[in-house]
Amino acid sequence: MESQLIETHNNTTELEVRLSVSEKQLEDLRTEDTVQSVQLSLIESRLTDSCNNTTELEVRLSVSEKQLENLKTESKELEVRLSVSEKQLEDLKAENTVQSVQLSLTESRLTDSCNTTTELEVRLSVGEKQLEDLKTESEVQSVQLSLMESRLTDSHNNTTALEVQLRSTETQLGQLENHTAALEVRLSVSEKQLEHLMAENTVQSVQLSLMESQLTETHSSTAVLSVRLNEAQDRLQQLRNINSGGLKVAFSAGLTDSGSVGPFNEQTTLIFSKTITNIGQAYNQTAGVFTAPVRGLYFFSFTAADYLKGYMGLYLYRNNQPIIFSLDLNDHGGYASTSNGVALQLEEGDGIRLSLPASYRLYDDSRNFSVFSGFLLFPL
Repeated sequence: MESQLIETHNNTTELEVRLSVSEKQLEDLRTEDTVQSVQLSLIESRLTDSCNNTTELEVRLSVSEKQLENLKTESKELEVRLSVSEKQLEDLKAENTVQSVQLSLTESRLTDSCNTTTELEVRLSVGEKQLEDLKTESEVQSVQLSLMESRLTDSHNNTTALEVQLRSTETQLGQLENHTAALEVRLSVSEKQLEHLMAENTVQSVQLSLMESQLTETHSSTAVLSVRLNEAQDRLQQLRNINSGGLKVAFSAGLTDSGSVGPFNEQTTLIFSKTITNIGQAYNQTAGVFTAPVRGLYFFSFTAADYLKGYMGLYLYRNNQPIIFSLDLNDHGGYASTSNGVALQLEEGDGIRLSLPASYRLYDDSRNFSVFSGFLLFPL
């Protein structure tokens, strides 16, 4: 019995020794596991900044902690505790081996992540440099776009002016076509009258022959008739002078309602088509010419306007002779005008007109910025 007790005691002692060794190994493993847990936490913190992929390690760590808690509570029998401890020891060794492999893999992935981060930083620097270049190029293109928009605005203004000139030219062309049609009608009437005159001339030629024979017979009385004729012409001139004293002639006309007139490639007679006053009907609004009905002293004036920068001016002509030239410089780009006037002695049938020089332009609308006027002061 004592031998069995001694044997049992020895077995118990051996088991206690084995248990102590196992507990010591378990404690070492716990310590090592604690150190590895700290390392794993640091690695997990580093992995969180790079790829956030540590879920599997956390699950395994939780399982290990739960197993360690179970080891603390399973100590009723030394054999069972020893077996369980040894089994847990083997499991922990295997798990530590796995964790060591995972740690190596994690460090490798961390190294790759660092390399990737460095590469991304280099690519970011290149991208920022390209972005700066694109900004510089964009600024240059913005300046070019502003210049193109300015040139487009100038082109649009020129196009608008050309459209206004085209409408004015079309209006003048329509007026000229109407005038040409009227001239054709007058020409037809004149040709018909010429035919009548030719027939009459044939009859008159016969009559002239008869009259020549009679003239030979009445030659002696020609001197008396000449004296009487001179007296009659003197009286007729006196009557003309008396009648002319009551003649009233005056006109005013606006240029156009269409806006800009000109510039033209050559000097052009201006057609002041808006008749304001035309007493005596001496001004022809189709041709733009005033024709003196009697010999006398006349006064003419004009005002011309424009709104673009540059020179503006026009000539006043008597027949084909330039009398005055009015010139002004519009240097501010707003509305500007020039005016002039002159008194002229005209013979019956003399024509007065205003002419626009080549490359010059004027402006008028319903407000009558540009006006041509004239009137008879007194006959001579």
